[in-house]
Order: sequence, then C-alpha cells, then structure tokens
Amino acid sequence: MSTTTLAPRTAVRTARAAARPSTRRPSAGVRLTRRGRVVVFALGVLVAFALGVWFASGSVASQEAGESKAELVTVAPGDTLWAIASDVAADTGEGDVGDVVERIQEMNSLDSGMVYAGQELRVPTE
Repeated sequence: MSTTTLAPRTAVRTARAAARPSTRRPSAGVRLTRRGRVVVFALGVLVAFALGVWFASGSVASQEAGESKAELVTVAPGDTLWAIASDVAADTGEGDVGDVVERIQEMNSLDSGMVYAGQELRVPTE
C-alpha cells in the first residue's frame, strides 16, 4: 500500500511568493504633520465662518426703533394685492396705493404681487 500526501495550495503559493521579491509597495495611511493639522483646522473654521455669514445675510435690519404696527389679513378668493393695499391706504389715510403695495411686499418678503386665497399677510396699520 502506498500513501500520498498533498500540500495545501495556500502553502505552495506562500512559499512561491516568499521566493520572489515583492513588487507591491506597502500602503501608508494618511499622516498629517502638526502644520497640516493646523491648516485643516483653520480651513474648518473658515468654512464655518463663511456659512455663518451666508446664513446671516438673509436677516434684515430696519432703521426704525421698535416694531412697526401691523395687522394680519387673510387673503379671500378673488382678492389682489392692489385691492388689499387700497383698503389699507383708505384706512390709514395714506394717499399712494403703490407705496402701500411695496410696503406690504417688504413686510411679507414677497417677490411679486401675486397672492393666493388663504394666504396670511401682514399689513401696516399706521
């Protein structure tokens, strides 16, 4: 009777790989020097500052002290901004309806004169 032994394939491959010189470079992780860490931190602070300025640019300050008096009006079906402004101008005694339209647009941050039924608008009371 004869006996045959087989070597596992991984052992053969490992032995062959050990006989050949390695052509692969060892992978090096990202290493930052002290100066590199300071630069990355400074860039992070700069990005945070830029985002803060960008978000704050939407805030608007007025030159008037205190709050302006306003009333909340719900737009009815068929109402227009001009009709609402003319009612406000008649109630407050302001003569120019166009100025009241502009003031309502400013108070409500409207880009156009289009209003929708059910929309609530702040209108000046003085």
